[in-house]
Amino acid sequence: MQYICPLCALPLALTERTWGCPQSHKFDMAKEGYVNLLPVQKKNSKDPGDNQQMMFARREFLNAGYYQNLSDRVNQLALQYASSAKQILDIGCGEGYYSHRLYNALVAHHSCHLQGVDISKSAIKYAAKRYQNLSFCVASAYEIPISSNSVDLAIRIYAPSKVEELQRIMAPGGILITVSPGPLHHFALKQQIYDQPRLHPESEARIEGFESLHQERLRSQLVLNHSQDISNFLEMTPYAWKFTAEQKQAFALGGLSCELDFQIEVYRISV
Repeated sequence: MQYICPLCALPLALTERTWGCPQSHKFDMAKEGYVNLLPVQKKNSKDPGDNQQMMFARREFLNAGYYQNLSDRVNQLALQYASSAKQILDIGCGEGYYSHRLYNALVAHHSCHLQGVDISKSAIKYAAKRYQNLSFCVASAYEIPISSNSVDLAIRIYAPSKVEELQRIMAPGGILITVSPGPLHHFALKQQIYDQPRLHPESEARIEGFESLHQERLRSQLVLNHSQDISNFLEMTPYAWKFTAEQKQAFALGGLSCELDFQIEVYRISV
């Protein structure tokens, strides 16, 4: 895989610590080792993506291992369907938790290269600093600065993206693994917020230009008893601001339990 310029789509080359294209557009590497390929004119806000507080909460929660079964299953499917993948992309990689675990699972079998992209500068900064054997850049999943037909395996966990971009970046026979909320995901939380809580829609397992190879739901029960883990979990969900201080205090004292329901799908780019 090769970075392409987010302004003109020409290939980027690294000279010392600056990425540049033939049109003389230049992007400096940060001291942590990542590159910001999200031009100011393409930002929808001053600091797009998850803020530092949300990033920290999710980082601590994931590092505690509460979603490790999801990571393990994604890695198993990657080895099953893309065992020889050389060029790997994590779309919406966040702090790199799933990225580095996938890389470790694959590199134990063969040499490969993993790049992660995310719109959150705070998340990418942490990922690049912690996982220095991987490559990270700040970029939009709707305009991925990766060369066409170059990705052997892509994972997309809770990250919206543009179908046309997925079609463009995948190499012939490339595999895409996606994760989205299943119908019952976090339903116990919804029951405490809404009078008539709705289930998440069940996936149709269909992406234009891709062939569906596999679909499953990975379900378990999340039980949290430590107040800091509960706080981190609530902060990283879209429901955090809907709970009152009293409700959050009740969780801290009595614990929290809710459903985990992940829809996992495996696709192959159509020829």
